[in-house]
Amino acid sequence: MDIRYSCNQRDIKRYTTEELRKEFLIENVFVPGDVTAVYSHVDRIVVMGAMPTTQVLDIEKNIDCMANFGVNYLLERRELGIINIGGKGVVKADENVYPMKTLDCLYVSMGTKKVTFESEDPANPAKFYMCTTPAHKPCPNKLIDIDVANKSHLGSPATSNERTINQMIHPAVLETCQLSMGCTILNEGSIWNTMPAHTHERRMEVYFYFNIPENNVVFHFMGEPDETRHIVMQNEQAVISPSWSIHAGAGTGSYTFIWAMAGENRTFDDMDAIQTTDLR
Repeated sequence: MDIRYSCNQRDIKRYTTEELRKEFLIENVFVPGDVTAVYSHVDRIVVMGAMPTTQVLDIEKNIDCMANFGVNYLLERRELGIINIGGKGVVKADENVYPMKTLDCLYVSMGTKKVTFESEDPANPAKFYMCTTPAHKPCPNKLIDIDVANKSHLGSPATSNERTINQMIHPAVLETCQLSMGCTILNEGSIWNTMPAHTHERRMEVYFYFNIPENNVVFHFMGEPDETRHIVMQNEQAVISPSWSIHAGAGTGSYTFIWAMAGENRTFDDMDAIQTTDLR
C-alpha cells in the first residue's frame, strides 16, 4: 500500500511537475488480477482499485490491517464506497452478495469483516473503484443503481460544461458517517467540470477520471485560487485534492469522473466559489 503524507499549500509553490504528480496523482488504480491501495493522510482516505479476472480477490490482499491501521480487519472502524466502471461483477460483503453492473454503486458498512470481488466474464472484467474513510457507527449496506441516484443537471453547451451529477452515496440517498461519493457524466462536446472553481475548507476530495478517449487527456487544476497548478491526467487515474485546493478540470474531449469526499460534514453545497476572473 502506497502511503501519502499531507503537504501544505506553502510548500507546493516550490514543487516541480514531477513532485506535484508524486504527491497528488494516483497513476495505476487498476492492475489485472490485483488490488491497489493508496492511503492519504488527508482526512485518512484510502483510494483502492480491484480488477478481478480469473480469481476472486480479497480487499485486504495487499494490506496489513494491524500494521497499517491498528485494527483486525479493514472495515473494523471504516466505511467503504464502491463504483464499478467495468464489466459485470459481484461483491460479497460477509454473507451478503451484490451483483454489480457498470456504474452501480455499493455502500458497505463499518463492521463488515470480509469483502471479496469477482468478475462475471474474465474477458470483460469488472473494475471496482473504491474509497474508504474512518467511521464511528455502522450504517446499512445499500446497492445504488445509477438510475436512482439523486441527479443534478448543470451547465450548457455554450460554456462547454453540460453535465449530470449523479449523487449516489449522498444524504438524499442513504445514511453514512462521513463518506460521500458520486459520478459526473459530461455531455458530448462538453469538456469543463466544476466551474466556477471552488474550495471546501471542511472537506477533502478525490477525483477519478475515466472514459477518456484514446489519445486524449484531462488537465486537472489544483492549488490555491490565486496560485493555481495543473496535473495532466490520463484514463483511469485519480488525484487527491486537499481542502485548501481548487479542483476542476478541462479535457481534450468529453469524459466521466467519480468524486469522493470526506471531512467534517456531508453538505454537498458547503463550498466557497471563486469567480473565474479571480483565478490566477
